[in-house]
Amino acid sequence: MLPSQEASKIYHENYMRNSRTIGVLWAIFTICFAIINVVVFIQPYWIGDSLSTPQAGHFGLFHYCIGAGSPSKEMTCQGSMSDFGSIPSGAFKAASFFVLLSMVLILSCIACMALFFFCNIATVYKTCAWMQLLCAVCLVFGCIIFPDGWDAEVVRDLCGEETGKYTLGRCSMRWAYILAIIGILDALILSFLAFVLGNRQSDFFFEEVRTENKDMAVSRIEVPDRRNPRFTGQRF
Repeated sequence: MLPSQEASKIYHENYMRNSRTIGVLWAIFTICFAIINVVVFIQPYWIGDSLSTPQAGHFGLFHYCIGAGSPSKEMTCQGSMSDFGSIPSGAFKAASFFVLLSMVLILSCIACMALFFFCNIATVYKTCAWMQLLCAVCLVFGCIIFPDGWDAEVVRDLCGEETGKYTLGRCSMRWAYILAIIGILDALILSFLAFVLGNRQSDFFFEEVRTENKDMAVSRIEVPDRRNPRFTGQRF
């Protein structure tokens, strides 16, 4: 085996080992992000009551619960994705759509991981990267549009008359909204990492092809030297 082929083989083994490790971590964090996305979508804890609100309650994208009087009283919950008319605000409906779309994209990304066994690895990484980037964009739209619905009557009844668009009044931001914002950063990081892994796979493939072509050319030049000693030392 030629020295360049040996070096290429060693580099290939080291690269594949490191690439698999990073790829496994990327897949694990993608699955964790998908879980976060599902939780953010279904949990009604984007905004909620505080100590200064007249009653207990909390709102999600499409589902909300309001208590009667004391916070210890049982809450009445309403809103469902199956009944779009029950969502109290048009902005809430739009935000629900975008977050739902982000959830579908990230779950589709996980499904695409099965293509690693059948398709070009670089292509799969880049496809997943675009899905994760679009997922982040959808979450951004969802988080930006959601406060536009804070002027809905049912929200004002809980949070006070001073509540309006992008003004929360007496209510407070809850953990699901914060988790959605963190999810945007997570999706962007995962997308960037997938692009890097995909580009490195492509660069390595082309470099390997160039090395093989170069070695084949050198081997063809050296063949006459081995058959006829008179040509020893001559190179074209």
